[in-house]
Amino acid sequence: MKEGCIPTLRALLAALLLLPVAAAAQDTGVALKDDTLRAEPFADAKSVGSLKKGASVTILKRASGWYQIKAGSTQGWVRMLSVRRGEAAQAGAGAQAGGVAALATGRAGTGQIVSTTGVRGLSAEELKAAKFDAAQLRKAESHAVSRADAQAYARQGGLKSVRFDYLPVPPSGGGGQAPKGR
Repeated sequence: MKEGCIPTLRALLAALLLLPVAAAAQDTGVALKDDTLRAEPFADAKSVGSLKKGASVTILKRASGWYQIKAGSTQGWVRMLSVRRGEAAQAGAGAQAGGVAALATGRAGTGQIVSTTGVRGLSAEELKAAKFDAAQLRKAESHAVSRADAQAYARQGGLKSVRFDYLPVPPSGGGGQAPKGR
C-alpha cells in the first residue's frame, strides 16, 4: 500500500466512526405554550401527558403538522406551532412567540392534510404534494427578531398598540348569513 493512502484511509475511518454520532443528533427546541402531549399526531388522540411553556424538548420525528417530542421523561406528539426549533429557542425565544403558537391544526381526514389559513395561490393538489424542507424552515426561522427589536421597530415607524374587544358571537341558527342591516 502506498504511503500517501494511509492519511486518507485514517480520515475515512474517522468519518465512518463519527457517522453514528451525527445520525443520533436530534433537533432541540422549546415549548411556546402549555400543551397536551398526544399518543398520535391527531388533535383527538389520547392524551399521554402535558407540556409546559418554556420546557426544553428533543424533537424525535415530524409527521404532517406535528412533532414527536421528548420532554423530560415524557414522550408524545404536539403541534409544530407549539415548539420553537433550534438554538434560538434555547435563548428564550419561546416566551416571545406564544401568540403565534395559539394557532392550531388538527386531524384532516386520512390524507393527513393540515388546514392552513392565509395561503393564497396554492391549489389543493399543490398543498397535498408539498414536502417538508428543513433548510427552508431554518432559513425562515433565521429571520426571527426579539420582542424588544420588534417593539423598537414599531416605535420607529410610529406604530401604536391598540386593544379592542372581540366581535360578539352571532346568534345560533343564522345559517352563516350576515346579520340584517349590514
